[in-house]
Amino acid sequence: MTLLNLTRPTSFWSRSPLAPMARLQEDLQRLFEGAANPLVGSPFFNVWAPALDVYEDKENLLVRLEVPGMKREDFEIGLHDGVLSISGERRADEKRQDATGYRTERFTGRFQRSVTLPKAVEADRVKASYKDGILTITLPVAAEARPKQIAVSAE
Repeated sequence: MTLLNLTRPTSFWSRSPLAPMARLQEDLQRLFEGAANPLVGSPFFNVWAPALDVYEDKENLLVRLEVPGMKREDFEIGLHDGVLSISGERRADEKRQDATGYRTERFTGRFQRSVTLPKAVEADRVKASYKDGILTITLPVAAEARPKQIAVSAE
């Protein structure tokens, strides 16, 4: 009795247009398989970029950044050539230094965010406040960048 070989030869899969995608999927699976992997927990994966919103009301651009667990002294904010730069550092809890960790999802360390502003602002009137883990930066839109109403005269 002859058995039918239903497996495809390796050469078929190596010529398949989907082969690179299959290899990529396998590589990614191996990369994230567990804590035994030397890349997991390395600085390569510890990039922290806090969530940021930019929106506009009638007179201001508002930038809000989610940065819980920080102090107002931990921030550095700059404005240069229409680019707002925000950086800071969230430090690890001192209580945690001597403890054994079982799960760590909160990022610590330095971050840097830069946003190109969509309109000119009055740099000398920019204000920043920090409350309940939200950093809010209020940037007054320059008068020349605000929309203007033009009255129509009757002749």
